[in-house]
Amino acid sequence: MLPQLPGMLLNPKGALRISPSYLPKSIPWFMRFVANMRPAVFKRNTVSLRALNEGALEAWERLLAQADCQALLHRRGSLLTFESSSREAVRATQTMYQSEGVELVLLEREALDELQPGLHPNITHALHFTRGGHTSSPYQLSQALYQYASALGVVFVQAQIEGIRQQGEQLQLLTAGQPLSADRLVICTGVFSKSLCRDLGYRVPLDTERGYHYMVSSRNMPAMPVVSFEKKFILTPMSEGLRFAGTVEFAGLKQAPNYQRADMLKQLGESIWPDIRDDKSEAEKRWIGFRPKLPDSLPIIGKAPRHHRVFFNFGHQHLGLTLAAISAELLADELLATKPAVNLTPYSIARFN
Repeated sequence: MLPQLPGMLLNPKGALRISPSYLPKSIPWFMRFVANMRPAVFKRNTVSLRALNEGALEAWERLLAQADCQALLHRRGSLLTFESSSREAVRATQTMYQSEGVELVLLEREALDELQPGLHPNITHALHFTRGGHTSSPYQLSQALYQYASALGVVFVQAQIEGIRQQGEQLQLLTAGQPLSADRLVICTGVFSKSLCRDLGYRVPLDTERGYHYMVSSRNMPAMPVVSFEKKFILTPMSEGLRFAGTVEFAGLKQAPNYQRADMLKQLGESIWPDIRDDKSEAEKRWIGFRPKLPDSLPIIGKAPRHHRVFFNFGHQHLGLTLAAISAELLADELLATKPAVNLTPYSIARFN
């Protein structure tokens, strides 16, 4: 990634943008990010992230079976497409993934057309990730899990949390009204976890990658997600339409959305999947979300080192949905004082404190 950064930053349609006004604030984070690119550190972080990914889909299958909403998960795999890369470069990418235990197949254009007709003629090769999965609607999935949790007796309270304080063995969440008391607390609030951790004396180098998407319609939807290797974006078939996503912007939480980043995705999307109709309403088309990103690309999962009643589960960067179920299982084991199936030491907040 590092050799590609200058070109990505100079390209107005590039996958990465840093807001000029945010650049000074982001420099310390990027210095820590670059430090994590050293080969030995990178390999260690890769092993730790793979330990979560390997059981991610199976954890989702267990959870969705309990919630009786298995139809929202589709195990059709995904495609990584190539337009200008040589066959040797495609082979090298295939070998790199296989060296990490990823199951995939190299497809020439004829086999690709048979598996997934409708791709742009400029695409020459693709890697088919055979074990991948996707959900047709993150919103419906969230609603189904909410209904399941409610049936188990979970009570949902919506409130603006202004801070956390500990009084004896009790934790108090400070709100505009009466404080909420808890015996145990899980901080699982994405990019907003940083200030809550600070209230408890934990400092984490958490920043946000602002991601955009653009939604269109298509007469013939692809059967699986399709990723462009050169253009660094993804299109995903959803129940609401075809979603283009993948751009990254560092601009913090307070700057207004830059929806040109979303509009750019439509142009990129047409170059991979020509059969689209731009017929969604303005409210449906564009979206911005805040990915919680730590410089080592690992999440924070587990018990607080100085507060035995506080637990963390945030910082999953681009893998928030992917790792949600496995992270919940591991954290539940931690809460129940059961040995987790994965050693949680690499994901402890103690690595930053």
